[in-house]
Parts: sequence; structure tokens; C-alpha cells
Amino acid sequence: MSGTGTVSGTQQSTFEALRAQLREAAAAFADGPGALEGILLGIVDDVDRAIREPLEIFPVCHHSPASAIAMARRLREKQPKVVYLELCEDMAPLLTELRNCRLPVAVQAFATEVDGFPADWAPLSVVAPITEASAEYQAIAYALDTPGVELVLVDRSSDHVFQWDDRATRTDGPSDPAESAGAAGSAGTAGTADEEAALHGDAVGVEIGDLRPRFAELEEHLLRHGRVRHWSEWWHQYVELPLGDSDHDAYRQVMLLIGSLFRRLAPGDPHRVRVDEDRERYMWIRMREHLAATGTDPADCLYVCGAFHAASRVAEFGVHGAGTFEIAPRTATTWQHGLIPSSHAAIEAQFGLAPGSVSIAATVWAKNLRRTRVEPYRLAGQAGAKKPRPKAKTKPKKATAAAAVTTDAGRPAAAALPPDRLSGFLQRPPVLDRLDEAELLGWSVDVVRAARRNGYLASTADAIAVFETAILLAGMRDRAKPTPYDFQDAAVTCIEKDAVPGRRDVRRIVEIMMGGDRIGQVGYDSLPPLARDVHDRLAPLNLRLQQRGVQRALLDIAARPELERCSDVLWMLRYLMPQGAARPIMGERRLGERPIQESWDLALGTHQRALIELGYEGVSLEQVLEQRLRRAAYAPQATAATVLAAVEDATLYLGSRRLADELGTRALQVLSAERGVDGAPEVLRRVRRLLAYYRTSEPVLPPWIESFVTTGYAHYCTLLPTAFTDDDATVRQVAAMLGFLFSMESLALSLGCDRTQLELAVAQSHPEDPSKTALLWAAKAQLGHLDRAELRARCDELLGNPLVLPAYPRYLSGFVHALEPVPGLADFVVEAVSNAFGRLPDPVLLPWLPTLITTLRSGGAELAPLLIREAGRVFPGRLAALDEWVPPWRARPEPVAARPARPADAGRDGVPLLAAHPATCDAVAALLGCDGTWATPDPGRAPAAGAALAGRYPDTAAALGVLLGGD
Repeated sequence: MSGTGTVSGTQQSTFEALRAQLREAAAAFADGPGALEGILLGIVDDVDRAIREPLEIFPVCHHSPASAIAMARRLREKQPKVVYLELCEDMAPLLTELRNCRLPVAVQAFATEVDGFPADWAPLSVVAPITEASAEYQAIAYALDTPGVELVLVDRSSDHVFQWDDRATRTDGPSDPAESAGAAGSAGTAGTADEEAALHGDAVGVEIGDLRPRFAELEEHLLRHGRVRHWSEWWHQYVELPLGDSDHDAYRQVMLLIGSLFRRLAPGDPHRVRVDEDRERYMWIRMREHLAATGTDPADCLYVCGAFHAASRVAEFGVHGAGTFEIAPRTATTWQHGLIPSSHAAIEAQFGLAPGSVSIAATVWAKNLRRTRVEPYRLAGQAGAKKPRPKAKTKPKKATAAAAVTTDAGRPAAAALPPDRLSGFLQRPPVLDRLDEAELLGWSVDVVRAARRNGYLASTADAIAVFETAILLAGMRDRAKPTPYDFQDAAVTCIEKDAVPGRRDVRRIVEIMMGGDRIGQVGYDSLPPLARDVHDRLAPLNLRLQQRGVQRALLDIAARPELERCSDVLWMLRYLMPQGAARPIMGERRLGERPIQESWDLALGTHQRALIELGYEGVSLEQVLEQRLRRAAYAPQATAATVLAAVEDATLYLGSRRLADELGTRALQVLSAERGVDGAPEVLRRVRRLLAYYRTSEPVLPPWIESFVTTGYAHYCTLLPTAFTDDDATVRQVAAMLGFLFSMESLALSLGCDRTQLELAVAQSHPEDPSKTALLWAAKAQLGHLDRAELRARCDELLGNPLVLPAYPRYLSGFVHALEPVPGLADFVVEAVSNAFGRLPDPVLLPWLPTLITTLRSGGAELAPLLIREAGRVFPGRLAALDEWVPPWRARPEPVAARPARPADAGRDGVPLLAAHPATCDAVAALLGCDGTWATPDPGRAPAAGAALAGRYPDTAAALGVLLGGD
């Protein structure tokens, strides 16, 4: 054997009897030696090689109660000084924080920005869930709480997990996360929408001891002949129960046998095989490095790994292994580490286990502890853990003659080889567990009680039926005692009806009854600085924020001004965290407004993982929010609208003028580079809001927004003719462009823009679409190129033309959108829509109504109030007045009486006023184009310019005289 040397005849014959039996069986079943004999004898060789290794290898299966019991028993017996654990080596510093948590939790490595990996992989996340009923937790608790014991993690780092991922080179789609995580990192995709099942998010799962057949036909064969539905049930029935009471040697040899069997019958996936072998080389190299650095005796060490890796055949295997494998350096990616809450459902979904299997394993673990009286290891101070009993002093074991056995190469053996327990285990008939009627009866009563609480019409007769059916199903499946899976099937058969009356079906009720979906919690002391800061800043709310579920927070900010800082934190949490973590019930945050009272629904305990992952991005909410706003503004796909949204959010949530100015300058750059008008509506809406805010809260406008207005004015004037003829530009986008130009016109002209540019852009626009044509008519009306009479004449011409009549509703849609740039046309739009309802035939009018409704709904916040207000002014308020009502546009105008001629001395009353203010008179005369010169002052006559001005505008002169007290 490689790495073990030649051993004595006694050691060589450990499995000779088993080899002979397997050789005979292979000849009998396969009609002679061949591949079957090679597989069977190779399995025995793998077991023999592993148990001869001086460094004791302890094979485990993830979340296995039998493995946890055997681990606790072995640790108390051996008391190793060094425990090598198959877990990502960069997660070691976090293990001491487990004592501050309530299990299950997951150790997480997280990277938001990648360096050395494809950008589309970000963010990278690796999780390693840990439950109390697991061998790895027993090893961790023993090593951390036992003085003089060192815990060394030897598996590849989180960075190497993704270095060895081949998703970038595959052409048939992304690789399976299970392949990238390997045996200590097989991953699955959550197949349920339940929030507990999604606690790990889309992270790659890392577990110790993934032991499941990779040969689909083998798993199908085992399930069919074992009369079970899924792999978790097979493992529970044929491995967990038989190994639950076995000794250390039998447990170890059987687990090595299963690992070797699944390894030899695995399909030949080159990538997966290479990853598995590279991980084994990695771990053995790390162990040999540690042994060489510390000088520790391998006999004082224990290597805890998955049974699949314990049966390794790589050259680097063993403390004396060889090989030329080189560990690649890590990339420059910065990894953050922390603890996140986990749950039984999340573990099952992550690793493809049967629903309820982890909860059943926890129940079996508690039952095995009571039956075997094994004292498990628990971290001191562990939430929910019992106080440890005082430890009895263990005497060191005396050296035996068997321990002095040496190899031919002169190296001392760690201990005498254990006897062959594998042959007896394989030849022993299955032990029929005695039926525990009291336990089964208790289950039956409990499930009926729980079903009634969930709305099922269950009774005592159903409890009896469940009891008898469970025994019947167990007998049909060749087992004397019903397993939890048999009981679950019996409960579904007897209680489940046509429909589920509540939220939970019977299968879920049984899972809860068997232990429930236990959900872990990360303690305050183990939270990252950001999460602790959030809890500290929300302390004035007097809520238990780590508690799961929804809690109502009432903030009377007017009475308690200090709660305004809590409001700021809650609004930032609402922006950064998933929906439902912080949900406002009453209150809103707008630019320029201060809160008075607010009401919130908080579920920070339920979304603890999201809060912890925020802590990987920064040390405060403000820092994380600023980073995200910068990332959104400087993203390659950023538009002017998205950058303006970042400006608004920076002002709204952070109150940072510095950041707003920086992002505003970025918005100006992005707008100048845009060649489309897709974001025009959003740009218009946000610029209007920011202008209104700065005009009311700042003495002067920020320079960036002045530049944005002038640049946007020229930018949209340039794009306007093209947008009118472009089929990809919608009428709403063109209306938003005109809205920007008309609403910002006064500010743009004051900043140096030229209105001629807008007039030329409108004159050069020649749309063909009816809706855009109506929009152009409205723009010309706003510029003064069309009056209302011409608009009415054009609409009447359209209604009178039978060929154009089917397209008339599209013209009306354009007029409705024109309310955005030209709100003064509201009365004309009401008139046009009313004429359409009165004159259009039903085949044309009715198909257009949905378009009108959707138009008003999409722009309802701005357009509908204008139309409704104008319609309320025009139409009668009472139904009785409707019959006699005449529309204003149809009413005949009353004749205007001729104005009587004024006397020659009209305007003489304003002469003293003009003479008293000659400078003002000259300025007004020059503005109105009146020429004249001042004559010699004469009390009876006005100056020439003043007389001309007063004569041209006598009413104005008289009114000014009365206003200023002139005679």
C-alpha cells in the first residue's frame, strides 16, 4: 500500500477472509473473475488502506446522527490533540463565534467585487451549514472547549471553490453547483418558495461528507429494492439505524466501505473526478505541512472527512504520501466572512435532501442520546444548550504490546490494526427493531391534534387509522417498526382529504411534529459591525429586532424628535434590504418634507441573512448606500434617468450635497452622450422634482443642474426632428421632450439659451404618425404659430373627411399626451374629446376607448387631474341642467358694443403723473415704440412723449393716476 509500507503477516490478513468470500461471490455471480471481482476486492483494499494509515481517518456523512454519536464517542475515547476537519480553511476564524448563535447557522464567505473571476459571477458566496446533530459540530465543540487541542481546517479555500469551477469553459450550460462544491460542497437549488428554504440564497453549499450514489442506476436499484421513495429514507433505514449502536471499528469500516463503493461506481465525469482528487491532494498536503511545522505525532491526530474522500487513491494519500501537486495561489478577490442563520428546510433545499429529513435526523439524534447515554460536546455558552456536567478526569491509557508494532521500513505504527468487523456486519441479518407502540401511539395522537388545529376534520378514529396504517406500511416494506417516513405516509393516507383547508398539508404537519423546521439565529456579538450598528440605532424603538416575525413600530416624531434618526435608518433599510424587511405603513419620504408620524412593519430577524450580507459591503448603512449609488451611476449601462434617480436618492436618504453634486455632474455627462429619447419621461419627472426642491431649500441653484438644463435644452432641440419621425420613439417620449423644453424654457433662456433653436426644431419636424402630428400642432400653438381657431378648423376637417375618420382617435391620443408639455390646452382637449364622442361612429369610437383609458392610466398622475378639473369646469354640475346646457365652444358669441370715441383731450388726466416721473415715462415709451421729446415744462401741457403715450393708452394712464394718487 502506498504510504504504509510492508506490514507483518498478522496485519496483512485482516481482511483475507473477506477477500476470499468476495472472490468466490464474484466467480459465482459473474461466471468467472472479471470487473466485478476487481470492484469488490478494490473496495476491501480501500478500506484496508484507510485503516492502516497512521493518522486516524474518521469518515462521516453530513447531518448524520450515527456519525455524530460515533464522533462524540470517539473523541471522548481518543482525546486527540489535533483535529483536522474537512472545511474551507479560510472559515477557521469564524468558528469561535458559533457559541453566540442558536443552531443551525451557516458559515459564509462572501465577495461582492471579484478580481480574477468573470464579472457576471459576482457576487460570490459559499456557505457551510452546521447543525447540532452533525459530526463536524462535535469536532468543533471538542476542539474549541478542550484546552491544548488545535482545530485545523484543511479543505480548499472559498477562492479555490470558484477557481476550480468550470462554468466559464463549459459549452453545454453552467456547471452544477454540486460539481463546483464537490463532496464537501455539493449544492442544490432551492426548490421551494418558502422563505426558510431560501435562507442561503444562491450561495454554493459546502458540507462535510456528501455520501450519495453518483451512479443513477445504482441509486434507483437501492430505492426500488429497499422499498423507499428517496435516498434520505434509504440511508435512514439501512445505514443510520444499523450503525446507531455499532462500535467504533464497525462504524469506521462500514463507512469506508460505502464511500469506496460509491466512488468506484461513480460515472466517469472528468471534471468532477479531477476536482475530487485535487481536493484530496490539497487536504493531505495541508496536513503534512502542519505535522512538519508543529512536530505533532500523527497518532495524536484525527482527520474528519467525508467517507467518499476517506477512500482516496491519490498518490498524496497518507502522512507519507508523495506526489507533485502544487496548490495554486488565491486570486486578488477580497473575501468577507460571517455567520448567517440557517434552517432545516434551507439545508434540505441546498443539498437536495428529502423535505423533513434533517428534522427527522435531529429527532433521531435526541433519541440516540437518551438510548446510548453518550454525552455530546456543546460549545460553552451555546444558545439553547444545557449546562455541561463536570468532566471526569481521564487517565492516560497504558501502552500495549500491540501499539509497538512497527513496519518493515522502521516507522512505528500508530496502533494495532482493528479486527475485521466488516465481514460480520455484511453477513449479519438485519436486526428487527421491536415495535414501540407507546411512541407510535403518541405520534398518532399528536398528528390528529395538530391536524385539527390546522382545519382538518380529524377525530380519534383517524388516530387509530394512522396507527394501524403505519404498522401495515412497515410490514409491506419488510420492517417491523414503522419509521418516521412510514408514519408520514400513513398520516397523509388517513387524514388528507380532497383539499387542504389551511396553509399546511398533512405532510408538512408531520415534519413540524417531528421536530419542525428549526431556524437558527446569529447572536448580537457575532454580527458584523454594520448589523450591530443598526440594532444600536434602532434601540429607542424598544423592539426585539432579532426575533423572527413582523413587529409594528410607531414613531411619533413630533413628540419625540430623537426618533427622526430611527426614521432615517428605517428608510435606508427599506432601500437596501429585500421587500418586507422594513415596510412603511404610514408616512412617506419626499424631497423637502420632514416626517411627523410614521408606522412601520419590521422583520429584521426574519431577514437576518440580508442584514449580515450588508455588513460585508461596509461598516455603516450610509457607506453601503453611497457605494451602491455610485455603482449605479457609473455602471456602463447607466442612463441619465438612472443617474438622476441616484442624485435624488442621495439627497433624500443621505442629505449629502457633495455626493449629489458629484452624481449630478455624472448625469450631465451621460445625457450628453445619449442618442436616444427612451428616458425622457423619467428625466423630465426627476428634473422637475429636483428643481422644485432646490428652489425652495437653497439660495441658488447648484451649478450642475443649471448646466443640465442648458445642455438638456440644446440636446432635446437637436433630437426633436428625428424623434418626431422615428418609429421607435413613442408619443409619450416625444411629449416628455417637449415638456422639458417648454417647462425649462424660462430658466434655459435666462442661462443663455436661444429660443430660435426650439423654433427651428419645431419647424423642421414633419411627423407622419397621427398622434405625433397632433403633438406637433400643440407645440406650434404653444409657440404662437397656431391659434385655437386654426386648431378647431383642422379637427373639424379631420372629422369631416371619411378617409381620415378611422385615424381620428390617434389624433386625440396625441392631444391627450400634449397636456404634458402644454397644460394650457386642457380646455381644447376636453372640447376635442367631447366632439369625438358626439360625432364618431361606434365602430371607430369603441375600439379607441381602451387606448384612452391606458393613456390616462400610464400618465394619470399628471394628465387625468387636468382633464377632470377642466371637464368639471365646463360641464354642468347637475343632471337637470344637462338638457339645456350648450357647450361653450358651440355657444354663439354676443356682439360687442362699439366703443364710443374719446375726446381729443383723452388721457389728459395722466399728464401730471407723467410729468412727475419723466424717467419712467421715457422707459415705457421706448418699450412701446413711442417717439417724442420733452418740451418746456408747462403745467397745462404734458411732454410730447408722455402725451403720445397717454393718448395711445388712456385707460392705463387713468388707472395709474388713481393708483398713485394723481389728480
